Amino acid sequence: MLVKILKGKLHQATVTETKMHYAGSIAIDSALMEAAGILPYEAVLVADVTNGQRLETYAVPAEANSGRVVILGAAAHRIKRKDVVIIFSFGYFSPEEAKNIKPKIVIVDKGNRVKDNQ
Repeated sequence: MLVKILKGKLHQATVTETKMHYAGSIAIDSALMEAAGILPYEAVLVADVTNGQRLETYAVPAEANSGRVVILGAAAHRIKRKDVVIIFSFGYFSPEEAKNIKPKIVIVDKGNRVKDNQ
């Protein structure tokens, strides 16, 4: 049996823009992705703190240290520019492995710069 465990999180990121007419995903500053252990094209859960919406998509890297968090495609109907979001990544682990998992929690400031790593 495998269990789904949080492996990384970007906390309180601000959406910098949306692009409705795009194939779909979320573009994230690649330095933030690396800090949270989110891989390119990895599935992520996005929770919108501003309006309570949640959706699953995949992460694509944006320019490092740009502060960009861009909602791409149909998700732009649910999450808007300036919304505050939490981006979660999960992994599947055996119960024994799960006991040793310590998620990478990255808290960002309003400019999407790392404020704290936990």
